[in-house]
Amino acid sequence: MDESVFETLTQSGVGAYLAPGHTKASGEWATLAPAVPVNYQALAAFRFLLGGFLEFSEEAAREVGLPPRQYQALLQIKGLPEGQKMTVGTLAERLRVRHHSAVELADRLEQAGLLTRIADKKDRRRVFLGLTARAEALLAGLARVHQGELHRLRLALAELLEKISP
Repeated sequence: MDESVFETLTQSGVGAYLAPGHTKASGEWATLAPAVPVNYQALAAFRFLLGGFLEFSEEAAREVGLPPRQYQALLQIKGLPEGQKMTVGTLAERLRVRHHSAVELADRLEQAGLLTRIADKKDRRRVFLGLTARAEALLAGLARVHQGELHRLRLALAELLEKISP
């Protein structure tokens, strides 16, 4: 594992690691108490459940005619915290893709009639991304399906999380 991504520290007897995508300057360190044993079975089961949910999500998107990445983009646009406006740069960050990939994705969504581009009134060089009524309707249906699946998995996930981090 790359030490710059997953660096172990030993300060005051507590292990800490740098989460992927974060920097030392951000101060976003996770800590592990040395006395907590690792539950490999619970970690493996959690990864298995998470993978199953991701497969479920991709299939649900395909069933309504959306490639999974397009669904993820629409969800990120809709789910942006209130008061914030989505830009291509923010979309790239939230999807963990390069800027040019987010531009291509936005182009495909716009061509499919799911996304609108709105010029910033204060800075015409800046463009915000918005959802069309069709995208809103697709997302509403997919959100209900996803919430149902999460409801079905919630007890198993809660039990595993308790085993991983008691």
